[in-house]
Amino acid sequence: MSEATIQEFVHSYPSCLPISEIDPMFVGPVAICRELATPAGAIDNFLVTPSGLPVLVECKLWRNPEGRREVVGQILDYSKELTKWSASDLQREASRRLGRKGNVLLDLVREAGHDVDEIMFNDALTFNLRRGRFLLLIVGDGIREGVEAIADYLQAHAGLHFTLGLVEMPIYAAPDGTKLVVPRVLTKTQTIARTVISVPDGMVVADGEDEDGEEGFVPTDSPERNEARERRRQMRFSFWTEFLEGLRLDDPEQMVPTPSLGGHIVFKFGAPGGSSWITVYRDARYNAVGLALSSNVNSPGERASRLLSDQAHEIAEELGGATVDFSKDRPDVSQRYVVRDLEDPSERGKALNWLRERTNAFVNCLRPRIRSALKELSIE
Repeated sequence: MSEATIQEFVHSYPSCLPISEIDPMFVGPVAICRELATPAGAIDNFLVTPSGLPVLVECKLWRNPEGRREVVGQILDYSKELTKWSASDLQREASRRLGRKGNVLLDLVREAGHDVDEIMFNDALTFNLRRGRFLLLIVGDGIREGVEAIADYLQAHAGLHFTLGLVEMPIYAAPDGTKLVVPRVLTKTQTIARTVISVPDGMVVADGEDEDGEEGFVPTDSPERNEARERRRQMRFSFWTEFLEGLRLDDPEQMVPTPSLGGHIVFKFGAPGGSSWITVYRDARYNAVGLALSSNVNSPGERASRLLSDQAHEIAEELGGATVDFSKDRPDVSQRYVVRDLEDPSERGKALNWLRERTNAFVNCLRPRIRSALKELSIE
């Protein structure tokens, strides 16, 4: 058995991957090509779902020394490179690899029997690439000691912007020459969209979900629903674009996010694994905007937040009007502002101005404290 053999099986029979056991959102991917070139190296197998979700597969023989932690670094590097790409970049490299012209990704998805709208597919693919919404699969022929730790290693270093699955795929040869593939999920992590975050009482944070509960770019049979959903996405994108264009932060080191198609954006504080941030949200159902200190459960970011409890009085004074409560299981540092109608230009302007001022105040107040707490914990 060779890694090339496993690659060929994955490419020829993508249904052999137990994706439904790892993340049902990625079920039914179409195999695009093997050895897709990126600046970080070649991806063993690249697949994409009809809804524009990328699937990256790295095949390794566990008996090889590099089949252990090194493979994590490889697939991380690939995913980081792809976050810099658009659908056009991916189309170009796939066309170059396969020697086919046109939109080869869309063509292959359609050839697989999926009726996909070109604009929706390309927009979804670009959105998922930029957001880092991938399924990363490490596929091997057997299990060796230490392999189980790969998921923990990845979770601690990658910020959970994607789903990781470790798949054991032993292949048995029958006397008549046929082969039997018996895949088994060894372990998995979950996407950041499914990570539990602290949501103060009375707040609603929708992580890129539509009002009907469907996440991301999910095709439906109703053109009217698709059009309405797209209008909502564009309204959110326009809101965040306008917000960021007028935002002025005093802290020159604070990283600024890109506009989002979802209901919120985040300002990360540089904690390990991206585990501490400010969630800045827009809640159209209640004509409200707001922001809150957030963190991953049982993470360095959450532990750093808890250390701020002895500074609660000072934080409350600096963030005049904000809720500052460290008495709960998880710290609640948040503030909310309601207007009459977010779609009204005047009211929208008030909400944007308030949100910009409060974002700057929250960054000034909380970022240095979180970073000091991380140093105190010796985990920065």
